[in-house]
Amino acid sequence: MSRLLATLIFCLLAFAAHGQSLNASVDRSRLSVGETIELTLQASDPTLFGRPDLQPLDELFDVLGTRQVNQLSSGNDGPKASTKWIVTLQPKNSGYVAIPPLQMGDLKSAPIMIYVQENNASDAQQMAPVYIQSSLDHDSVYVQAQAILTLRIYHSVSLYDDSSLTPLEMPNARIEPLGEPRTYETDVNGVRHGVIELRYAIFPQQSGKLEIPAQIFSATAVQRATNNAFNPFGSRPGKVIRVKSPAINLTVKAQPASYPADQPWLPARALSLSESWKPEPEQARVGESLTRSLTLRAEGLSSAQLPPLPATQAGALRRYPDQPQLANQSAEQGLLGSREEREALVANQEGSIELPPVKVYWWNTLRDQLEVSELPAHTLKVQANPALASQANEPPSAAAPVVVQARLWPWQLSTAVFGLTTLLGFFLWWRARRQPAVLPSQQNGPSTRDLLDELKRTCLANDSQATRYALDAWARQQPETLADMAARFTPLSEALDGLNGALYSESGQHWQGRNLWLAIRSLPSIEDLDAFGSTETSPLPPLYPR
Repeated sequence: MSRLLATLIFCLLAFAAHGQSLNASVDRSRLSVGETIELTLQASDPTLFGRPDLQPLDELFDVLGTRQVNQLSSGNDGPKASTKWIVTLQPKNSGYVAIPPLQMGDLKSAPIMIYVQENNASDAQQMAPVYIQSSLDHDSVYVQAQAILTLRIYHSVSLYDDSSLTPLEMPNARIEPLGEPRTYETDVNGVRHGVIELRYAIFPQQSGKLEIPAQIFSATAVQRATNNAFNPFGSRPGKVIRVKSPAINLTVKAQPASYPADQPWLPARALSLSESWKPEPEQARVGESLTRSLTLRAEGLSSAQLPPLPATQAGALRRYPDQPQLANQSAEQGLLGSREEREALVANQEGSIELPPVKVYWWNTLRDQLEVSELPAHTLKVQANPALASQANEPPSAAAPVVVQARLWPWQLSTAVFGLTTLLGFFLWWRARRQPAVLPSQQNGPSTRDLLDELKRTCLANDSQATRYALDAWARQQPETLADMAARFTPLSEALDGLNGALYSESGQHWQGRNLWLAIRSLPSIEDLDAFGSTETSPLPPLYPR
C-alpha cells in the first residue's frame, strides 16, 4: 500500500513538472561557420517572472541578442498565456556543439545538439542569406601609396535599418573613406541580392606585411510571424544576423633606391602641375600686382601628402604668398588630392624678368618609374607705369615754395611787400581788440595730432585698409613724401613692405600693425638728419604716392 502511494505521488509530481516546464528549441540543427541560429525558450507558467540564466552559453556561443515575446491564445480550455525568450547565438567552434541546459527559477530546459559545418567561401555564399566580399585593387603597393579596399555586403533577405559595420582601424596605415556607401541590386546564381558597397583608400606608413583586419556586419533580417497570435506591444519579428569579412594581407614595398634623396616621396597613379595668372603676365607693369596660382593634382594621394611648391625666385620681384588651399575628391580611381598656392608678385623695375621653371619629381605607380612634371620658365616683360612716372615728376611736398618765373623790378617787389605787411599788421591789431584774452581753438580740418591718433588706432587694430587711408592722410601734412620718409628710415620701409604685402595678397586679415606704428613713432625729423648729414635716398619710386 505504501509503495502504491509513493508511485502515485511521483506521477503527480512528474505531471505537474510536465505542465510547468521550460521548453527549448532551435530554428535549425545544421548551420555553417559564421552563421547564427535562434534558440527559443518557452515557459507555460504565467506566474513565472525573471529571465533565464544564459551564462552557460558563453563558453561555446556568442550571444548576439535576446528578446522577450508574451503571447495570449485561446482554446477549448479558455485563454492561455505563455512567455517566449528568443536568443540569437553564433557558435564559436565547428563540429557537433551542444546547447547546455538553461535554468529559470525551478524550471530547467533539456540540452540540444547542433552541427556546425565548415564550408569554402563559394558554398557559404550560396547558402548564407547575408555574406561579405572584400577585395583589394593591388596585392602589393609602395609605402605611402594608395590601396583601395572594397567591401560588398550581399543580402538575399530584407534587412531592417539597424545594420552596423565595425570601423576599419589599422595603426600602421592611414585610412580615408571614399564617398558614401552605395546600394544596388544584382543577380547571384539566379537569386536577386541587395548589395551595400563601401570603399576605403588605405595608405601604409611602413614597408613590410600589412594585415587588413576582418570587419563584422550586424543586421536584423525581416521575418514574418509564424502564428496568428496578436501581439501589439511585442517587438517586431526578425532575426539578428552577424557576418564577418575575411582578413587580407597586403605587401608594402619600400621606396625605390633610384628615387632622388632630396625630393619628397610622391607615389601616385598620375600627377599634373598647372598655373594661371591674373591679370595676364603680358600686362605686367611696375608697381602693380600679378597673382600667380600654381596647382598640383595627384591621383592616388591625399592633399596632406602633397609638398609645398618651389617659391618664385627673382630679384626684381617682391613676393607676397597666400595660404595654400587643400582639397580631396573621391573618384573611381580612388582619392584625388590637390594643392593650390597663390602668390602676389610686384615688379619694382621695368624690363625683362626671368622666372625659373617649376619641377616636381614623383613615382608613377602604374609604370613603376620616376617621372618629372614641369612648368617651363617664363620671361616677364615689365612695362613702365605712367601713373607712377607722373607722380615721380610732381613736387615732393605741397609745402615747397613755388618758383616765380616772372621777373619783377626790385622797387615794385619791395613796395608790394611793405604795403601787404602794413595792411596785415593793421588787420591783426584790429582783430585782436575784438577778441577775448583766451581764444578757443578752432580748426577747419583734422589736426596732425588727430591724424596721428587715428593712425595709431588703426595700426593697433591690425586693419590694413584703414591704416592705408590714415597713413596717406597723415603723410599729406608732412613736409616730405611717404617714399622719402621710408628711404631715409629703414624700419619704416620694412613696415611699409609688410603693409603692402597684406594689401596685395588675400591674407590681409593676418597683418600686424604694431611694427608700423613703432616705426612712425621712431621716425627722426628732417632737422635731426640734416644735423648728422644723412643723404640716403631710395632708388625706387614710391609704391603709394600721395
